[in-house]
Amino acid sequence: MSGKSLDEVYGTIDTTGNMSWRKRFFLFIGPAFMVCVGYMDPGNWATDIAGGSKFGYSLLWVLLMSNMIALLLQSLCARLGIVSGRDLAQASRETYPKAVNYMLYALAEIAIAACDLAEVLGMAIGLKLLLGLPLIWGVAIGTLDTFLILYLQRKGIRYLEIIIFSLVSVIGLSFVVELFFAKPVMGEVMTGFIPSIANNEALYIAIGIIGATVMPHNLYLHSALVQTRRNGTDSASIWSAIRFSFFDSAIALNLAFFVNAAILIVSAAVFFGHGYTDVASIQNAHSLLEPLVGERLAPTLFALALIAAGQSSTITGTLAGQIVMEGYLDLRIAPWIRRLITRALAVVPTIFILLYYGDEKADELLVFSQVVLSLQLGFAVVPLIHFVSDKQRMREFAIGFWTKLLAWVSASVIVFLNLKMVFNEVAENNGSIIWIVIILLFVLLLLYVFLFPLLRKRSQQETLLPHAHTIHVPTIGEVHYQQIAVCVDFSITDEKALLKGFALGTKESVFHLIHVVESAAARATGNETRDYETHVDWKILNEYCDKLKLQGFQVIPHIGFGVPKTAIPKLVEEIHADILVLGAHRHEGLKDIIYGETISAVRHKVNCPVLIV
Repeated sequence: MSGKSLDEVYGTIDTTGNMSWRKRFFLFIGPAFMVCVGYMDPGNWATDIAGGSKFGYSLLWVLLMSNMIALLLQSLCARLGIVSGRDLAQASRETYPKAVNYMLYALAEIAIAACDLAEVLGMAIGLKLLLGLPLIWGVAIGTLDTFLILYLQRKGIRYLEIIIFSLVSVIGLSFVVELFFAKPVMGEVMTGFIPSIANNEALYIAIGIIGATVMPHNLYLHSALVQTRRNGTDSASIWSAIRFSFFDSAIALNLAFFVNAAILIVSAAVFFGHGYTDVASIQNAHSLLEPLVGERLAPTLFALALIAAGQSSTITGTLAGQIVMEGYLDLRIAPWIRRLITRALAVVPTIFILLYYGDEKADELLVFSQVVLSLQLGFAVVPLIHFVSDKQRMREFAIGFWTKLLAWVSASVIVFLNLKMVFNEVAENNGSIIWIVIILLFVLLLLYVFLFPLLRKRSQQETLLPHAHTIHVPTIGEVHYQQIAVCVDFSITDEKALLKGFALGTKESVFHLIHVVESAAARATGNETRDYETHVDWKILNEYCDKLKLQGFQVIPHIGFGVPKTAIPKLVEEIHADILVLGAHRHEGLKDIIYGETISAVRHKVNCPVLIV
């Protein structure tokens, strides 16, 4: 694997070169707009409508707080992706033990499924309101956008961004008109920014708003999308990229805040203001708009905006599914299969619930999905803050004290509200054993996720006591090898492996670059493999060789097939290598066992020395 996030579009937009500030800013605009659609998806509509109809404007402050937290966290995600070249899932995989990563992956998939459920269901509701289609049909139609994403992504990331921006514009313009129809009293609206929580029901909806606004899959998504921009490697270029990405986030998330606030304000002005305090249903909201505001256009715009919100959000949700699977599991499968898996995790339970319980449960599902998102937030936010605070990973771009303080306060607010909600559920269920187990597992895993990077960092800083004995140190002469084999896997470890490997020889030496194709086809058919991955790997390997030949070295490419610990020794024996250079991946915990077993197996099967970089 290349180790690059969203490899198909990685670094495809060049922001380097001599260009004006405006042009560079235009090139950076896009990733945050793709992220912001998740902040105005149908799940937000359900929580905003429920909050506005039941409690008027009183939960506007929750929206504002959520937006400020979202802006902080999304800017941290952008910084992580720009500086480290890793998305949040990849960074987690490289930090935590394998067992913990599996749990974090499962939680991330649950969050994405919950988000996708809201998006597919929201679009289906929109189609039902506009065209009268049954919800089941609308859900089925919602699966077709998987193929739209595949097509647009092959055309380039800019096409996806333009589609998303167009859909966001439809949503924004629709609610500008809806606000005009609703005629809210601005003095009353401003009182909603005074913090207050009326009761446990208000807390439940407030947590749903936070979950719908600060969405965990958006954190994974943003850290990957910023890597579609190819930036300079010097400090000035990186700082410039961080600043432009922050502006991108600020513009996009403020637009999302406007849409969310508009939904809640319209709901409060139209429904709460007329005594309709139980309008927690998007469908009820749609049917009541025309008689209450006196405009035929109002419900039509509402349905169009809902369809746009569902369609735009589901595009980014499936991209997040790709990022999470590849990042946590280091697993690459065919894009169409991966996207169908992501969509099936949401669509199958949705169809089952609709068939079993009926359409009336749709809106309850939307609100519940947002609470599920909020419960998962801590497991994405806590690692993110650790990563961007790590000076070894982030160098001079690590966040400072005040930013770190604000980030940890935000994480604490999220975790506190989630725990309070769970405790309330336990109380309402008379101490149900299921909820007690959920709390215990939630707290233990979150504590581990929080403490592990701190303990790991401390252990790395400890120094070992010197040995009690000395050894004889021989005189070292200059050593050069004639046949040098260097393994490459098209990841960031290649650079060090090549530097160390080529330092062992001279321009008279022969260097052999070895890469192993590990696809299912390669394992099954070996040298007869002619799949797409083999074709791409040959192309990249030859590019490596061509660049090294320009520097005057004699370089020969070699491709192996199947399991690396078997294929590498076979190639080393065929080329009669004097030394083999292998790149290590710096993983800890169970990951060490996996990579260690591969390296140990290779080391015991070859007759030449092995240098592990």
